[in-house]
Formats: sequence, structure tokens, C-alpha cells
Amino acid sequence: MSAITITDAAHDYLADLLSKQNTPGIGIRIFITQPGTQYAETCIAYCKPGEEKPEDTALGLKSFTAWIDSFSEAFLDDAVVDYATDRMGGQLTIKAPNAKVPMVSADSPINERINYYLQTEINPGLASHGGQVSLIDVVEDGIAVLQFGGGCQGCGQADVTLKEGIERTLLERIPELKGVRDVTDHTQKENAYY
Repeated sequence: MSAITITDAAHDYLADLLSKQNTPGIGIRIFITQPGTQYAETCIAYCKPGEEKPEDTALGLKSFTAWIDSFSEAFLDDAVVDYATDRMGGQLTIKAPNAKVPMVSADSPINERINYYLQTEINPGLASHGGQVSLIDVVEDGIAVLQFGGGCQGCGQADVTLKEGIERTLLERIPELKGVRDVTDHTQKENAYY
């Protein structure tokens, strides 16, 4: 059972909105941008059939399905989606008390902590360039081996980004980490002529 509560009032309000979309099977998707940071925002979006992600958790409600983003799910513990009416009409409210709470502690395994900071602090910044970075391994000398993907692959600035931004952030957050290395060889540029 999901830890998120959608009140009857919120359900009925959302069901009414969804019924006006003229899309059979449309549901909602609940996710958090930058979860575990002070910038966390909880979002609800329309989710047409096929727009959900394979790793989402399906929450079957009376009139529609709510898809819960897998990475956000832990941060949605004790979250409540409600619809509050006042004399001006009403509004949907989302209270997610754990959205900003880091889900890792100093005792978490080093790879979990690295992944956490990549997801919450580093990838949101790279996403604006269509890029992302993922952890491949932590090798014996305390070096995190990272892989760039998307717009970062083959980018001449990737080494600078790695050293200036990513390594600095990770070393600040994870004292026992000694450094980062890039598994991608940025000398491989497609169609490059020398």
C-alpha cells in the first residue's frame, strides 16, 4: 500500500477534471522534483495511457489510477492530497512532509549516498542540457566511476563539469570519497574530423 493519502474530496475533484479530458483511461502521475533537497516540489500531472513509466507504482483509486514515480515514492511517505473549498471555490493541496528530507544518512552505503546526490543535486542541473550522469561503481581506492549520458556524452566541457561541479559536490557531501573518474571516453566524438 502506498504511503500517500488522496482524500475523497481530492479524488472527486481530480476525477471530474479527468472526465473532461476526453481521454479514456487517463490518470494522474505524482512525482517530486529534486526530492530530498530544500527545492523539492510535489507535482501532479495528467497521465495518459502509456505516459506512465514502467517503474511507477500504480495506485488504483475508485475512478482513476494514480501513478507514483518510483524515485519520489519514499519521499511521499505521509503525503496527503486534499481539496479544500472556501468561498472563492477551492483548491487542490499537497502536503508532503518528507519531500525535503534526505533519504540517506552517514551510515548509508557509499554507493547509495552517491546515487542520492547525483539524483537530487547533480542531474537536475545537467537535465537542462539534456544530460545526466550515473554511478557505475566505486572502486577500491574510494574513487567513484561515473558515466555521462545524453547531452553530456562527447561534450568537451564534460571533464570541467566532472571536476568543477560533480566532484566538488560529492566530496563535500561524502568525506570518505577520494575522487571521481569518468568511464566515458570523451575523445570519441561522432563524425569528428582531425
